[in-house]
Amino acid sequence: MERVGGMFTIGELSRRTGLPVKTIRFYSDEGLLPPADRTRSGYRLYDVKAMARLELIKTLRELGLGLADVGAVLSRETSVSRLAHRHIDALDEQIRRLRLRRAVLRAVVKRKSEPEEVKLMNKLASMSDEERARLVDEFWREVSEGLAVDPEFYERMRSAKPQLPDDPTPEQLEAWIEFAELIQDPGFRAAIRRMSERHSDALAAGEEVSPPSQEWCAWSERAQKALDAGLAPDSAEGRALADDIARGWATTGQDPDDRAFRDTVADRIAAGTDVRAERYWQLMAIMNDWPPVPSRVPAVQWMTAALRK
Repeated sequence: MERVGGMFTIGELSRRTGLPVKTIRFYSDEGLLPPADRTRSGYRLYDVKAMARLELIKTLRELGLGLADVGAVLSRETSVSRLAHRHIDALDEQIRRLRLRRAVLRAVVKRKSEPEEVKLMNKLASMSDEERARLVDEFWREVSEGLAVDPEFYERMRSAKPQLPDDPTPEQLEAWIEFAELIQDPGFRAAIRRMSERHSDALAAGEEVSPPSQEWCAWSERAQKALDAGLAPDSAEGRALADDIARGWATTGQDPDDRAFRDTVADRIAAGTDVRAERYWQLMAIMNDWPPVPSRVPAVQWMTAALRK
């Protein structure tokens, strides 16, 4: 029996909509598609309105709506527009997580990761921007808490947060994993804490806590050029640079030619030089798609060696 007096059987509905008979029967049992009538034998019959209702159910299900949401639309308890807005948000989050999962898998292939590393990578990659920011805030709080440091300087350091795009590259994801491991490493935290303590002590003593900013870039570039040229720290270029640094750093009453003073300047520069601290900013640049941060540590080490000659 296919059609009775203008009514449709489940078999006819199935042919017209492409839905399996089992699915249509399930919707009917769930109350989403009540039959318009029944035959004397008890077979369910559906009218044209039921046909249209079934097409709507099919469309809403294909868009990902659950049975409860479909029922709410059919009963006019909510609107399709309102549900669509909610589902867009849910889909956006799902897409974001799928992209992250894809990036993790690409990174696993590239790094040939072991099972334990894969587990950690997936955990770190699944963190939200807020969770990443919280990890950075915890790091800077631990390395500066209780110290009389320059608040403006440390606020600038703390304000830079890793923000991965929705579809991060394997390089960005790898950078985040390395970054998260770095700022949670006790040895790195202890090293930055020691830098902060020296910074605090120098402020308390009224000493210069950092080199003159205008000259520092020029000094670094000169040291890098000399290093690239294969010159030794005790070369004529090295001695000239050391003289300029000492004179630029010296304040009233300090002799830039004094050996002890130059050693003190070299010590302060060396204390603030750590390849891992530089790596912190290089990784931040990769994650946030900033211009690359070049390595300056070898040039700074050459500079301090020149000061000690």
